[in-house]
Amino acid sequence: MDLTATIVTKSDQINAEDLLAGPLTVTVESVSAGNAEQPVDVHLVEFPGRAYRPSKTMRRVLVRVWGKESDAFAGRRMTLYRDPEVKFGGQRIGGIKISHMSGLDKPVSLALTETRGKRALHTVEPLPDAAPSTVAPEPPAETVAECTDTDALKEMWRVSGPERRAQIEARVAELKAAES
Repeated sequence: MDLTATIVTKSDQINAEDLLAGPLTVTVESVSAGNAEQPVDVHLVEFPGRAYRPSKTMRRVLVRVWGKESDAFAGRRMTLYRDPEVKFGGQRIGGIKISHMSGLDKPVSLALTETRGKRALHTVEPLPDAAPSTVAPEPPAETVAECTDTDALKEMWRVSGPERRAQIEARVAELKAAES
């Protein structure tokens, strides 16, 4: 059993802990203004209802690679990963960084502020503009509700986001209860 769905945080944003299982390639749905503390909400297709709120350093990466106008970000892709070395208040707490972005022909390296007075090189690798065609799209809710094949549901779970995965898990439990 894949435990990934069981460790997703209950939050309105994506957290570094959500990436403990490994990097995740996501597609930008839209970008909106956040609040004073976290001024940018990047809404992702794969995480409905939860925003990626990039740090100032990662916002600099976004501006450098995709430009200053966030309206152009929709449909673009990036790979997010958890960097355990990210510090906040002098303590290593881990944070989300971007490793790959679509729209690049070659890697882009930037010298970014790591701590006050100290800069570190951060390289972003190219990512294909479109997701590989071998990946099936997330199934509609109606398909999950009507499915009676647990193997098919497992395959649907593999290509689904957190909300659809929860629905699939509930459907599997419902089918198992009906068998008893």
